[in-house]
Amino acid sequence: MGRIIKALLLLVILGFLGLVAYAYLGDLTPVQGEVKKSVVLNAGE
Repeated sequence: MGRIIKALLLLVILGFLGLVAYAYLGDLTPVQGEVKKSVVLNAGE
């Protein structure tokens, strides 16, 4: 039982470290661009 808990704890720590490394080293910047969409209003009816 102790081996399973140690292995699970190790996997959790490795997963957390991988997530932190991806957040700092990965490219998480959003793609920026202009969006234009016409809107039709039915206020005169």
